[in-house]
Amino acid sequence: MICVAGLGVSGTAAARAMAARGEKVVVIEGKESERARAAAAELAEAGVEVRFGAPAGLPDGTRLVVTTGWPPHHPLLLAAAEDGIEVVSEVELAWRLRPEGAAPWLALTGTNGKTTVVRMLTSMLTAAGHRALAVGNVGTPVVEAVTGPWDVLAVELSSFQLHRSPSLAPHAAALLNVAPDHLDWHGSLEEYARAKGEIFARAGTIVHNADDEWPVRLAGPYGEHGRVVGFTLDVPRPGQIGVVDDLLVDRAFVADPVRNAEELASFADVRPFAPHNVANALAAAALARSYGVPAEAVRRGLLDFVPDPHRIAHVARVGEVDYVDDSKATNPHAAAASLAAYPSIVWVAGGQLKGADVDDLVRRAAPRLRGAVLLGVDRERIRQALARHAENVPVVEVPGQDTGVMDRVVTEAARLAAPGDTVLLAPAGASLDMYAGYPARGEAFARAVHRLVTRHDGGRE
Repeated sequence: MICVAGLGVSGTAAARAMAARGEKVVVIEGKESERARAAAAELAEAGVEVRFGAPAGLPDGTRLVVTTGWPPHHPLLLAAAEDGIEVVSEVELAWRLRPEGAAPWLALTGTNGKTTVVRMLTSMLTAAGHRALAVGNVGTPVVEAVTGPWDVLAVELSSFQLHRSPSLAPHAAALLNVAPDHLDWHGSLEEYARAKGEIFARAGTIVHNADDEWPVRLAGPYGEHGRVVGFTLDVPRPGQIGVVDDLLVDRAFVADPVRNAEELASFADVRPFAPHNVANALAAAALARSYGVPAEAVRRGLLDFVPDPHRIAHVARVGEVDYVDDSKATNPHAAAASLAAYPSIVWVAGGQLKGADVDDLVRRAAPRLRGAVLLGVDRERIRQALARHAENVPVVEVPGQDTGVMDRVVTEAARLAAPGDTVLLAPAGASLDMYAGYPARGEAFARAVHRLVTRHDGGRE
C-alpha cells in the first residue's frame, strides 16, 4: 500500500504513477473542494482511493508515504516515523522511478529567483539543441517527466521537496540564495538552510552564489570532493562565472580558468535588466555550462527567454514616472533585490509578512525611497520600520480590502512621485490577506495603473 499525502498537482501525479505500476494507492487530503473532488474522480478511474478530512491514521498495510509538502510535524508523518515507515517526497519518488538511461537532472533551489532561473536554463538548453523541460516546483511534476522523451530536465526544487529526497543525485545543482522563509514549516533558519543545502549532497557539479553567505557556507564542505563553481556579480576568480564591465564571463568551464575566460553574454541580453536578474542569468549559465552548452547558446537562450508575469514587469509610464509590477516579491529578500534595481522609488508594500523582519530591508532601501504607500494586514509593521529607518520618507497607509484599494494605492503613489521616479509594487509580503495570490495582486495593480493612464492628460502618457 502506498499512501500519498496531499491531492495537489504533484500528489495526483505520484498517485497516478504508482497506480500505473500496479500498486494499491490511497491519497489523504485534508481539504475538500470542487477541484479536489474532480481530481479524486479522475483518480478513482485509475483505481486510486481518495480520503478527505483529518486522517485517523495511516491506511492499513502502508509501506511507503509520499508527501507533497506536508510539514514534518504533521501527525500522519509522525505516525509513519513511529511505525518505521519511510516518508519520501514526490521528487524522491521520481528519482527512484527513473528508467535506465533517463535524462540527467540540472537542479536548483533558493529562496528567490528559482522559477526565473529554471526557465532561463531551459531556454539555454533548448538553444543548444537539447530536448529540455522545466519541471518540479515550476509546474510539471517530476514524476510525470522522468519517463518522457527528454535529453535533460531543469528541475526547480523547494525546501519542502529537498527535506524528503535522500538519494537525489543531479548532474549539477545550484543554490541561488537563502533568506528567512517558511520558518513555521522548518522551525528555524538553520534547518531551512540545511534543507536547501541537501541539493548539494550527491551532485556532480555544485553551483553556489558566491555573494551570499549561506550558499558559500553550505558549498564549503564539498570543495575537496568535486567541482564547485561560484557565480558572482563581481569580477570572477578562476572557478567562477561573473561580471566584467557589462559582460557575463566564464572562468570555470574553460580549458585554463587561471589564464582564460569566455564571454557568455552582455547586460543587454538580460531581460528585464536588474542586478538580481543578472545573478539569475549567471546561475542558469553555470548549470548550462556544466552540461556542455556553448557560449553562443547561453546568449541565445537569454534572448529567447520570456519572463513570467509579475517579476519586475514594466506596466506603463505616466508623466515621466515608471510603474513596475513585482508582485512576486513576497518576502523581504525578494523585495530588497527589486528595490536595489531603481534609484528613486515610491514603494508600494504590504501584505502578510509571515513573521519576517523588515528593518534591514527598510534600512538598506531608505536612500532610494521618495515615498511609500502601504496596504494589507501587516502594513503597520512596515510603517513602524520606515519611522525608525526612513523618518523623512512620506508614508501613506491605504486601509481596507475592497476592490477599490489598489486604485487608491496607485493614486497616492502618483501623488508622491516626481519625474524620473519608479512606482514599484514590491510588497515584501504574501497576498492572501487581500487577493487569491500574488498574480491577482499584480493584475489589480496593472489595472489601476492603466486606469491612471486613461485619466492622465486625456489618456495620453
